[in-house]
Amino acid sequence: MKRLNPPQQQAVNHTVGPLLILAGAGSGKTQVITTRIVHLLKDQRVPAANILAVTFTNKAAREMKERVAAMAGSLAEGMVMSTFHSLGVRILRRDIRALGFKPNFSIYSTSDQAGVLRQAMRELDLDPKQCDPDAILWRISSLKNRLMGPADFKPANEDRLDLATAAVYPRYQELLKGFNAIDFDDIIMLSVRLLQSNKAILDHWQERFRYIMVDEYQDTNASQYLLISLLAKRHGNLCVVGDDDQSIYGWRGAEVKNILTFEHDYPGCKVIKLEQNYRSSGSILEAANSVIRNNPVRTDKALWTASGQGREIDLIVAANEEEEAAKVVEAMMLEQFRDKLLWSDFAVLYRSNSQSRAFEERLRLERIPYVVVGGQQFYERKEVKDAVAYLRVIDNPSDEASLLRIINFPRRGIGDTTLVRLNQWSLEHDVPLFEALGRVAEIPEISESAKKAVTAFHAMIKGVMDGFNSRSRLGEQVNALFNRLRIEDELFRTLNDAAQARKRIENIEQVVNSLAAFEEREAHPTLSAFLERISLLDEDKSDDDKEHGHNAVTLMSLHSSKGLEFDHVWLVGLEEDLLPHKRSIEEDPTCAEERRLCYVGITRARRHLTISRCLARRKYGTVEERLPSRFLAEIPEHLLNDPAGAIDGKQADSVDMAADFFARMLGE
Repeated sequence: MKRLNPPQQQAVNHTVGPLLILAGAGSGKTQVITTRIVHLLKDQRVPAANILAVTFTNKAAREMKERVAAMAGSLAEGMVMSTFHSLGVRILRRDIRALGFKPNFSIYSTSDQAGVLRQAMRELDLDPKQCDPDAILWRISSLKNRLMGPADFKPANEDRLDLATAAVYPRYQELLKGFNAIDFDDIIMLSVRLLQSNKAILDHWQERFRYIMVDEYQDTNASQYLLISLLAKRHGNLCVVGDDDQSIYGWRGAEVKNILTFEHDYPGCKVIKLEQNYRSSGSILEAANSVIRNNPVRTDKALWTASGQGREIDLIVAANEEEEAAKVVEAMMLEQFRDKLLWSDFAVLYRSNSQSRAFEERLRLERIPYVVVGGQQFYERKEVKDAVAYLRVIDNPSDEASLLRIINFPRRGIGDTTLVRLNQWSLEHDVPLFEALGRVAEIPEISESAKKAVTAFHAMIKGVMDGFNSRSRLGEQVNALFNRLRIEDELFRTLNDAAQARKRIENIEQVVNSLAAFEEREAHPTLSAFLERISLLDEDKSDDDKEHGHNAVTLMSLHSSKGLEFDHVWLVGLEEDLLPHKRSIEEDPTCAEERRLCYVGITRARRHLTISRCLARRKYGTVEERLPSRFLAEIPEHLLNDPAGAIDGKQADSVDMAADFFARMLGE
């Protein structure tokens, strides 16, 4: 408590009734949340089981859990600190029988969902060339985030995709339920449905969670908002922490109004503002405040720091994207050499991922190590998904999407025609597909050779399922299974590139390693729990190589940068139609969310910020002139290094200056 400033101490001490903590960027909100939890545990003697803390990423939940455990020790055992979706799964595993599911339901990934949707479209005779399946899935996801089930959605017009969605959505849900599976968006929607429809279940969870804290509240969508409202209604001890100025996920369904109307939704709410920033210099904060105050609807607050004004903000104006990258990288080299910094102290932030190309090329040219954050996630790689699909079928043979994925991988002579006939027979006889495999002898349309292959596959999976009930370690059993499948041989046979095959084999090996580590870490490890963990993995920023000790420049989008900080930040491409983005300008002429995105980018910088823009960029091979971003004009000129010359495109050549300095230092 002694380390906290007065507003932070107020936030920790207010434990009864609703509390809104408006926490500006770099204001120490995680310290406040964790200290508040420890205060409840140690000083208020609240049982850990009665405390719930919810955030958006596994990484954030893990860090908070570690901090609380370090301060509270055994008192923290039994407390739930999780993501929204982990919370939803906890509720569903206990009570989903009330909705007609079995507790060992599978959680389908995006590719699994696509398979189910395609099946529904085939049954309804809908042409995927006329109605894009991905667009339909996106619409269904959006509806679920607004808690709209199949019966709630009524197309407002004759839009082809809306009509297709209205037709497919009910069958899609029926198929999921038949497979004893849910998709990611169902987790919250079904949790809310459970709590709304069953008073005994609602009473249980309301009594369990008497003190609730929600981090990053500005990022909640309609379903998450209602879930928390239901849980907190009885005791009213709800503390939400967030910053409307950092609400940048509207495109993902987040509703900034949830935090803006919190005082109205919870009368008598206490509001505390955390405005002292412990991250950035004064000039960076003044620039951020100057930009964000132009948003018409926001809570009134302004960041400040006691650490001094710091350096001016540099402004780079380049002829095109290649020159922009060259100037940024050469300035970066100068900073690194002059101040003896690590490459991991630097980050380049951009609005669109396509902007990374020029910077990647330049960094490679200069042989500077870098990492692009936001690449393909480990569990989304094909060979990994194939391996995990085997585990999903062993755990839940009703998971037909996974079953169809592995039935002919590695190839075992079960072709598409056989699969169609198996699926048709399964539908006609109303039996699960896995059961149909065991009764393949009853299907006359399937050839004898295919029947033999299907029977062998079914017997193999059945034997493995029985083996998983033994006392052998899970990692060892899975390793034996993968060796038995001879996946390595299949990859070397199907891939012409041996090096690529080895990389994929190493990825499959990592699945076994991950399961083995999970066994060592968990008190009661099960295959179901491991698969649940995989399903709930989100795009944590732990992918950042800095966390693993790598000395590399970070390249990332502004959306990916939220929650991170770097000593030196290059905020690039500050141009109209890029930041703010053209599509966003068309949707919202005030550019409120784009301005918040710019604010987030500025406040990632600790010691120094450089802003860059181009006079022209290539688009489909054609050079187009670019106008400076309106956000650049909102930054006071006295904060910028030579703003007038830079904006006019007559800035002294900072690259030449850097080169001269570099040459002098080398000479000395």
